Amino acid sequence: MNLTGMESTSRRSISLTRGLVVAAPRSGSGKTLLTLGLMRAFKIAGLRVGGAKCGPDYIDPAFHAAASGEPSFNLDSWAMPPALIGSLASSAGAGRDIVVCEGAMGLFDGASGDAGQVGSSADIAAALGWPVLLVVDVSGQAQTAAAIVKGCASYDSRIKIAGVVLNRVGGERHRRLAADAIEALGIRVFGALPRDDSVRLPERHLGLVQAGETEGLDARLDAMADFVRAHADLEAILSSAVSSGTEAFPNSGLSPPAQRIAIARDDAFSFLYPHILAGWRAEGAEIAFFSPLADEPPPDHCDLCWLPGGYPELHAGRLAASAAFLEGLRRFAQSRPVHGECGGYIALGQTLTDKDGKVHPMAGLLGPSFRFDKRGLHLGYRDARIASAHALGAEGARLRGHEFHYATQIEQEKPDAPFAFVRDAHGGPERPDGSRRGLTSGSFFHVIAKAEDLAARPAGRM
Repeated sequence: MNLTGMESTSRRSISLTRGLVVAAPRSGSGKTLLTLGLMRAFKIAGLRVGGAKCGPDYIDPAFHAAASGEPSFNLDSWAMPPALIGSLASSAGAGRDIVVCEGAMGLFDGASGDAGQVGSSADIAAALGWPVLLVVDVSGQAQTAAAIVKGCASYDSRIKIAGVVLNRVGGERHRRLAADAIEALGIRVFGALPRDDSVRLPERHLGLVQAGETEGLDARLDAMADFVRAHADLEAILSSAVSSGTEAFPNSGLSPPAQRIAIARDDAFSFLYPHILAGWRAEGAEIAFFSPLADEPPPDHCDLCWLPGGYPELHAGRLAASAAFLEGLRRFAQSRPVHGECGGYIALGQTLTDKDGKVHPMAGLLGPSFRFDKRGLHLGYRDARIASAHALGAEGARLRGHEFHYATQIEQEKPDAPFAFVRDAHGGPERPDGSRRGLTSGSFFHVIAKAEDLAARPAGRM
């Protein structure tokens, strides 16, 4: 691949961010495979590759960073104001040759609402002016794939399909039938990936296994790069990316809740959005990581302790046996705020019952207990109103985020005060959410950004 003559627009001006959105008609079409393969192949070719992910997803950005060696940020049109989306896109592209943005679900899928504000991949492509690289799973079809592509190309006039990569192609005749039908529409086919399960990443109940837990990840990513390079025209894909004018400014979408923040970070607690962490640091907050699984207490010099989401249910025995962590957390909570999101919320409760029915004691700082032997899926966007003054905002302050978990909360006879009142993105009734006792709080709600700036924003492109 000859890329030496292609000048990086991001090096000419950091306000020009060159990118494309890898999207698909539906989930499971191969977006992650194509995204990681492209990122790694471009990196091997000597390019600096920024990453981005449409929507609320913790796991994919970590794989992006592993593939490219550069940060990856979430871009969410439902939860974020346009200025924050533009700034994060600029940050992802600063000093880099291209941003590869991985879509979520199907290209147009999101919450109900006005165009530009539903959290879809199409919203991000339209807002930033980036073209869509459409990956289409053609298993079980041939020419019909062209009808699907035509529908994606004509459904929303805000976006442009730069080209198509076919996935799970059964052979040369299969490739030719599908590709010829699509190209007859005037839409380019940039490649055709054959069926090959050997390049898939391992999965678990909340999606992919985390990047840090994936055995032989570098070798897997190199194999993906080789696979994509062998079956797709990387030069043509790179040339299809478009530069978008964006303004960079340090903004996490959420003010730091304290000056010195202790953050749990290990395989049990890893779900903290990169844009929030980067923004807190840019605004002068000091971050101190600690590992509950290594039986480390929160650093005593910190002003606030934050327990992110993650997979405490997979490590419940180790957490319950981590006496220094639990005792240190309880001691910290006597004089300073402690907040837990989702998995962190569970760790702050009374007990965790794992999928096998074994009960593990947790920190006991909040009233609820949680169980995974009776699972129920809870997911979707949430608009939260803080119940009383908190490190995250004043009473009544509104936050936007999401919920995604399989845990069942065991109700208490005398419930704790709620952390917030939340409603979903589809106009459901407001309900109390989470718990608060003294200086400790927690909720299944994952915050993405403040909500105050969203109401008056225009739809469509920024």
